[in-house]
Amino acid sequence: MSTDRERAFFMFRLTKSKGGLWGNVYDRLEHFKRFQNLREIVKELDKKGFIIVRKKPEFTGVSLNPHKKKEIIEFIEKYLPEMRGMVK
Repeated sequence: MSTDRERAFFMFRLTKSKGGLWGNVYDRLEHFKRFQNLREIVKELDKKGFIIVRKKPEFTGVSLNPHKKKEIIEFIEKYLPEMRGMVK
């Protein structure tokens, strides 16, 4: 099972990839293989509505849900206090 800190770090990485992956800007899930519990993290964040999962024939893409931007930033800052003020 993934921890809140792992989920927060995954979302933090999405905010920093390509200038921020919000809404229609997404990246392939395979670019985040370094996360050990990647499937669980994606499943849990999708269930909460924090990320948007786009399934394509060749790959699966993920982006952050812009409608939950405030909650996402609060979640990241709660579980990664060292990143406070780095997410916009």
